[in-house]
Amino acid sequence: MRGGYRAFFDTNVLAYIHDEGSPKKRRFARELLASWFPTGRMVISTQVLQELFVVLTRKLSPPVPSGVALEELEHLNLGAKTVVVTPEMVFDAVRVHREVSISFWDALIVSAAAYGGCKVLFTEDLNPGQVIEGVRVENPFLG
Repeated sequence: MRGGYRAFFDTNVLAYIHDEGSPKKRRFARELLASWFPTGRMVISTQVLQELFVVLTRKLSPPVPSGVALEELEHLNLGAKTVVVTPEMVFDAVRVHREVSISFWDALIVSAAAYGGCKVLFTEDLNPGQVIEGVRVENPFLG
C-alpha cells in the first residue's frame, strides 16, 4: 500500500501507457498505474481526460482509435477519483501561475491535485521534489 495518501496523475504519465515509441516510459507508466489504480487513491481531473483524448488520438504514432480512447477515458473515470474543474480552481490556478511562474495549464493540474486531496503529483512537466500548494511533484520516469 502507498500509506493511504492520494496521488494525482498528469496527462503525460497516462499517455505513455499507449506510447509505442517510448517503451521504457510505457513500462514505467503501466507499472505505476497498476500499483495505484486498484487502491482507490488515484486522482485525475476533467482537464486530464480532455487532454488525454487529444494526445491519444492525435499526437501518438500510431494514434489510438477514438473508440478505444473513449473506453480508456471511461475506464479511468470509473477507477479514479475525477476532480471536476470549477471556476474557483481556475482562479486558484491563475494565482499559482503568477506566484510560482509555471504555465497556467500546469497550475490548473496542481490546483486539481490540491482540490483532490493529493499529497503527490506524478508528472514530467514540473520540477521533481518541488512542493506547490502542499502537493509534492514526482517524475516517475527519473531514476
